[in-house]
Amino acid sequence: MAVPYSMGRVIDTIYSAVEQGNVMDNLKWICKILVVVFIVGGCANAGRVYLMQMSGQRIVNRLRNAVFGSIMKQETAFFDKTRTGELINRLSADTALVGYAVTENISDGLRSTVAVVAGVGMMFYVSPQLASIVLTVVPPISMIGILYGRYVRKITKRVQDALAKSTEVAEEKIGNIRTVKAFAKEDNECERYAEKIATVVNLAKQESLAKAAFFGSMGMAGNLVVLSVLYGGGMMMESAHITVGDLSAFLMYTGWVAMSLGGLTSFYSELMKAIGATSRLWELVDRKPEIAIDVGHVPTAASVLGAIKFNDIHFAYPSRLDVQVFSNLDLSVPAGSVTAVVGSSGSGKSTLGSLLLRLYDPNQGSVTIDGEDIRNLNPQWLRTYVGTVSQEPILFSCSIRDNITYGAAEPAAVSMDKILQAAQEANALDFIQSFPDGFDTVVGERGIMLSGGQRQRIAIARALIKDPRILLLDEATSALDAESESLVQEALERLMIGRTVITIAHRLSTIKNADTIAVLHNGGIVERGSYESLMAIPSGMFRKLVEKQTIVAR
Repeated sequence: MAVPYSMGRVIDTIYSAVEQGNVMDNLKWICKILVVVFIVGGCANAGRVYLMQMSGQRIVNRLRNAVFGSIMKQETAFFDKTRTGELINRLSADTALVGYAVTENISDGLRSTVAVVAGVGMMFYVSPQLASIVLTVVPPISMIGILYGRYVRKITKRVQDALAKSTEVAEEKIGNIRTVKAFAKEDNECERYAEKIATVVNLAKQESLAKAAFFGSMGMAGNLVVLSVLYGGGMMMESAHITVGDLSAFLMYTGWVAMSLGGLTSFYSELMKAIGATSRLWELVDRKPEIAIDVGHVPTAASVLGAIKFNDIHFAYPSRLDVQVFSNLDLSVPAGSVTAVVGSSGSGKSTLGSLLLRLYDPNQGSVTIDGEDIRNLNPQWLRTYVGTVSQEPILFSCSIRDNITYGAAEPAAVSMDKILQAAQEANALDFIQSFPDGFDTVVGERGIMLSGGQRQRIAIARALIKDPRILLLDEATSALDAESESLVQEALERLMIGRTVITIAHRLSTIKNADTIAVLHNGGIVERGSYESLMAIPSGMFRKLVEKQTIVAR
């Protein structure tokens, strides 16, 4: 802020020195002072930019960690209602917007504030009369800036919501690109995405029009102020009330104050944008999950036998409360036994597994393990002691080794011998070693580079590494060919030894070996017994399922 005043002194020195004949001496002395000012100012500006950039990165990093951590801790019902694309948009775009607003934007805002205060002060010091003329336009401009900032806040929230919707579409279709291509729907999906983006463009158009009107009027007001200063200053020079140097300094201060006011307006509008994005982020960060993962009792490993009981269960999914899945369901699974749960499609077989893992809580009734309600247990501990192998196991886009060790409490501590043993017992070692990279083979997104049988055997190896006391098999062989099914079934039989097992199946090859078969129908267990005893009931539900080939003979 010393530069305009110094430049004014330079101009006055030149004018006076010309008359006195010592121009160069005075000019050199002032220029040396200005060089020092420029160097100090440049270093300070560089330091400001560096510190704010680093602060911004750290703030965004911490904010993203907080948001991601909150997302990971939410209950499963939250994800039933919230689209993945929306969460990704909040995690990426919203956090970046907030990070910029509270670092670089704050820095620019503080700089503009200091410049305005110091500039106005110097303007009054140089010429109170001219300063009074200039400041007549500040209140209306400030009011317009506040109104503009509030409008920007509203429109930005709408833009971010529209962006989230477009991200949802893109994420879903890219994630299921093979289905899109199989039905030749590329053009349809492009049109759908274009419609979502068009909404963003329309909102951006409204913001652009407001921005254009605001900055256009700001620029016009600034030019009128400069013209007024030139006119008033010219009249004052004519009456010798101001020097050429003072008028030049005043004009520069006027320009700096005008630019700084523009900077303050941008600062305010960016801050309003950030507030719009922040409200979406804090909704996630502050949200308390209905099923907290870090509370509850943790039993000792030796005390866990694995006896499971579903007591008078009533349940409907939170996203479909009007559709009752279970009513008065009771089921006991003795420790160390194998219970096969069968039923028609949509009867709720997989829901039993979700309740056992406490992904959802029943609306009424309880699920107990060794007589203790699982709502009193720590969910993380519970899920550690319950292993799952599903019909369509999801592998992560990393190496086979990483996917197998994912089941361990401390993946980095798992030895190679243990990985080899798990792969061998899962009948996966032969095909893994046939790959050029062996256990370092990357399986692709969701394990798409492997066949269904290979994915199942990797999932079984992952469960073996986990060494669970309770095992949940959700139609683990239903989507496989005969050869793959044989290999997977053999691996599953090894996995089931010495564990409490609930197997959801519709193939007799799996069901016949179970200690008990429970038939699920109309929200409850309608039949329970061995294969022979259930087949002996002439009009029994189990027999009907077999005759209708809902239970496949293979």
